[in-house]
Amino acid sequence: MSRRHRSHSTEFKRQVVAEYHGGETLHALGRRHDLSRNLIRIWIEKAKAGALDDDVAAAELMAEYEARIAALERLARRQALEIEFLKGAQRPGRSPRSGPISGTADRAGSRSSGDAS
Repeated sequence: MSRRHRSHSTEFKRQVVAEYHGGETLHALGRRHDLSRNLIRIWIEKAKAGALDDDVAAAELMAEYEARIAALERLARRQALEIEFLKGAQRPGRSPRSGPISGTADRAGSRSSGDAS
């Protein structure tokens, strides 16, 4: 049985719970749907508590969408900053530096010929 993390729709969870209530064993359901029996037990308990109802499922879906939207907005802001940075680096009148950027490297490279022994 595969133990990778998967996400299941509320409708699928309800179907599995209905199959259980219809007389299927946890073992048979787990094997047929590639699920752990413990996960099916959790779904059965959630169904008893009403957590698989349409309103709860809609609220969970909305929370998932809001989290995804927030992640995409962060990505869009970061990309906008990168674009602005790159546009600034390409503006005319700015010549690229020919020497090292680090201040320490500049001082080390600017010794006069009298400093070398």
